[in-house]
Amino acid sequence: DEGKVLACCATLQSDATIEADIDVDKDFAGHPVEDYQATVRRIVDLSPTIKGVHLKLDRPMVFQAGQYINLELPGLEGSRAFSLANPPSSADEIELHVRLVDGGAATSFIHQQLKEGDKVAVSGPYGQFFVRSSQPGNLIFIAGGSGLSSPQSMILDLLEQGDTRQITLFQGARNRAELYNSELFEALAAKHPNFTYVPALSQAAEDPEWAGFRGYVHDAAKAHFDGRFSEHKAYLCGPPPMIDAAIITLMHGRLFERDIYMERFYTAADGAEDTQRSALFKRI
Repeated sequence: DEGKVLACCATLQSDATIEADIDVDKDFAGHPVEDYQATVRRIVDLSPTIKGVHLKLDRPMVFQAGQYINLELPGLEGSRAFSLANPPSSADEIELHVRLVDGGAATSFIHQQLKEGDKVAVSGPYGQFFVRSSQPGNLIFIAGGSGLSSPQSMILDLLEQGDTRQITLFQGARNRAELYNSELFEALAAKHPNFTYVPALSQAAEDPEWAGFRGYVHDAAKAHFDGRFSEHKAYLCGPPPMIDAAIITLMHGRLFERDIYMERFYTAADGAEDTQRSALFKRI
């Protein structure tokens, strides 16, 4: 009677047009979500706990670097979200970085049972994590664990497009065995003068051969920029504790909410069923 409807309870009986007052970022391309059939092309060991899964799609997927897909696995109920690690230019074969989670049914299946040639269902793209290309400022990427996937996609895309801004990637890991794809980023840094790669190991105390930064990845960023991050845009991707520590470091260095974007990698072990926004941010 009031001209309103509970959309979560309503069932449409005919074609309809829905108008909504939503806040759309002008850099968001809004590619439609579609369903795909995929074949496992190859599975590689990236680290002792992370596998790279390459899926050949039945047709190319159009997406923005930084977005994710939902993956359905045989015999498992529901779908699981994984960020795309490949750039949009590689649209018919997607790359996922999957960390083994204790007690995780999907990640255990991928690490222990999934094999080349298997068929899986994929839908996407999803997500609002992407580079705001219209906004000025050099770019900082801070990644931890398998959270490297989205920054990898974004950085590869930026460099392919000839972006001239200064791009700095800080990759955090516990030890050298977990610091995967470092050779890729070292090669990119050697080839592109505007790209800098800074790896950091939090448990390097007993590794005399490690010549890089010793400590947490947010501390590596603080040391590299001498504690001042103003006039940058920051993109954070990884486990919640890393994200929160990076936010505090960036804000102490005069970088604030409007210039910080993030993708938290929640798992059941992190309390994925009870996710909350950052206490420091109102919008994100």
